[in-house]
Amino acid sequence: MAVTLYDLSSTSGLKKLDEYLLSRSYITRYQATKDDLTVYSALPTAPLDEYVNVSRWYKHIDALLRISGVSGEESGVTVEGSLVAEPVATPLAADTKASVGEDDDDDDVYLFGEETEEEKKAARNRQIAQVKASGKKKESGKSSVLLDVKPWDDETDMKKLEEAVRSVEIEGLLWGAFKLVAVGYGIKKLQIMLTIVDDLVSVDTLIEERLTIEPINEYVQSCDIVAFNKICK
Repeated sequence: MAVTLYDLSSTSGLKKLDEYLLSRSYITRYQATKDDLTVYSALPTAPLDEYVNVSRWYKHIDALLRISGVSGEESGVTVEGSLVAEPVATPLAADTKASVGEDDDDDDVYLFGEETEEEKKAARNRQIAQVKASGKKKESGKSSVLLDVKPWDDETDMKKLEEAVRSVEIEGLLWGAFKLVAVGYGIKKLQIMLTIVDDLVSVDTLIEERLTIEPINEYVQSCDIVAFNKICK
């Protein structure tokens, strides 16, 4: 998916990016790619908290860069009308982008009711397959995972939802930082980081057998993998 963004140093440019990220966790795909680095580098400073979606995305990309870097094929993102900063020092720096029009496609992260269960499972399987195909595993490694946890409605107690999610304890699973991200109509979703030992924890099993069953499903409607990244071998 190719995207063109404009003047991220201006209020109008940031508002446009904020609207674009309302229903997406990354610029073009289901995980962080060099497209995210392109936009990250084009921002002159960290965005203000009033740009809720841009701020959430910026802090997450910043955290990924500190933990494990960003890889993945870019789709081609152009930022016009901005002074682009020097590329971020990461294992894979952002490449030159081709200028093309903004386009929505099946690589977007979908929210409430926009994907079937079969599509969600297929997306998770693709991400896990990409991680496994990245290299031969000689030793038990660890992975960093970002989950979207969606409530039933705007009346769901998000504090109790977070507590219910963190109540799941598995050997090799460590819960991390979280954020509440507004998705519209007064509804917020829980976005939470976790670290797993690959040989001990299956994320699919965690979601299907632990996070969406009683009594947790009193608060949790569904869970989706937003990002799945190796952090060590």
